[in-house]
Amino acid sequence: MHNILGIDFEDWFHPQLIQNYLGDGKREPTIFRGIEKILDLLRVNDTYATFFVVGELLEHDPSLLDKIIENGHEVAFHTMYHDRLDVSKSKEEFAKELNRFAEITGGRSKGFRAPTFSLNHNSAWVIDSLVEHSYVYDSSVVPLKTSLYGLPNADIRPYRISSDSLEKDDANGKLLEFPLAVGRFMGKKIPVAGGFYLRFLPTSTIKKAIREYEKQEIPATFYIHSWELTPEYMKRIRMPLKESFITYHNIEKTFLRMNELLENFSFTSFERFLSKHNLKF
Repeated sequence: MHNILGIDFEDWFHPQLIQNYLGDGKREPTIFRGIEKILDLLRVNDTYATFFVVGELLEHDPSLLDKIIENGHEVAFHTMYHDRLDVSKSKEEFAKELNRFAEITGGRSKGFRAPTFSLNHNSAWVIDSLVEHSYVYDSSVVPLKTSLYGLPNADIRPYRISSDSLEKDDANGKLLEFPLAVGRFMGKKIPVAGGFYLRFLPTSTIKKAIREYEKQEIPATFYIHSWELTPEYMKRIRMPLKESFITYHNIEKTFLRMNELLENFSFTSFERFLSKHNLKF
């Protein structure tokens, strides 16, 4: 069973917790310089991934697209500026961003991930917009509730999602949802799919969760941020203790922890997973 790896390709100023404390300072991209390091990590582990790219980074450095595609990986949409969908986007603005991303990627993108997993009942219209633009899948649902996101009643298996049914399979749904992996820690249901949780949880807890998915023949959908894999390019800004902890805790260990998972489990891109299992793509 292949699991699925999505790399949320963002820059140092994109994470929501950082945006709240940026002020009016200059936002000069730096993380794109780490693309070769990330590609090498995947190459060494014979792994393919989907890069959910914030569109403005492709505008800043168009060569990113070629590097991703030429190495056999997939490019997918993570909005143009990494704004939450449930508070700051209108359907018209989102459609413009979809069209712009199609322009700069040659129409290659068939998958989407909402910034900060901000797909919920206030932003359900996004599903219809994606279908209208011939998208095939989404991976924005975390099937539990956290302070920032989550749909606690969502299925853990891939299912057909619609604007009327975000958490359960809709027989008429035209978009396939790949919810992020969850597991258990000290008897409690927790996110284990990557990001902060890869940096915070014991690696053994994440491995156990992935094995549980594999036993049930469900792909464990995993994510990691580009800035977590390349902390040498990640700017540090002053934030309150909680926000700073969530953003920077163990960031220097992320690369090695991700490498350990890639050595122990088989991961692939959404595109390749869909193709292998003869799902619509």
